Amino acid sequence: MKKVLKSLIRYPLYIVSLLPFRVLYFLADLVYILLYHVIKYRRTVVMGNLRNSFPEKTSAELSRIEKRFYLNLVDVMVETLKMASMSEASIQKRLHITNQDEIRKFYNQGRPVMIVTAHYGNWEWGSPIISSLYPEPCMVVYKPLSDKNFEQIMNGWRSRFGAIMVPMKNTLRALHACKSKTFSLALVGDQTPVQSETQYFTDFLNQRTPIFLGIEKIAMKRNMPVIYAHLDRVRRGFYECHLTTLFENPETTAEYEITETHTRFLEKIIIRKPEMWLWSHKRWKFKELQGHVI
Repeated sequence: MKKVLKSLIRYPLYIVSLLPFRVLYFLADLVYILLYHVIKYRRTVVMGNLRNSFPEKTSAELSRIEKRFYLNLVDVMVETLKMASMSEASIQKRLHITNQDEIRKFYNQGRPVMIVTAHYGNWEWGSPIISSLYPEPCMVVYKPLSDKNFEQIMNGWRSRFGAIMVPMKNTLRALHACKSKTFSLALVGDQTPVQSETQYFTDFLNQRTPIFLGIEKIAMKRNMPVIYAHLDRVRRGFYECHLTTLFENPETTAEYEITETHTRFLEKIIIRKPEMWLWSHKRWKFKELQGHVI
């Protein structure tokens, strides 16, 4: 029954993904009207996050950011769907990494790397482009979904060119099992940690924010260079990714130094072009109070 249900979802989505980009973007424009004006999908959450993050901005400025965010969101939706049938040539044409050697130089030294990114731009195209451009294994850490059928479909799209999808709780096990000397481990740095496991808060976008410490812990333990992947839109349907090495030798860093650095790096990116971040996520759903999480 589960296989039948998954097929009923997967095959229609695959057929729609075969449509040309221009048709998919036309559909995205219609979805924008539906989400923003009719359903008003999470608009209260989005505007609340924007107000708290940018208290200095006027209502008109926040409204412009809000609308641009929803326009970006629907584009990410159809672009993610397109992953079901995109060729390697197509993904390489539409997402250009400006400095591919930033990863290659560490591979040449016989070292694995950690790639950190965020829910910014079209983050879903990150794993296909990395696994398409580099023959070395690319392990992508993800937070499992409650809908397992949809999770399997999404992971199938993400791994079409060889990416290895790793549930967050299995990260260390996957690292130990990897036989290759050189590989990449990709993580999304703005994930919200589980409330019961939250250990660290910092000021981020004018709010006390819980931060996932897995990036720092793994990087320091394995001394993996930490590379930030900033993926930005050039024009509709085309993106550019710039790689920045934040730390070459994490084992020499102080406690929370890596966490603070990648968080501050993302914060500057968001402030420059806020509409590209995922504002509909309930990033601040629990608070810090006198050293306790509530």
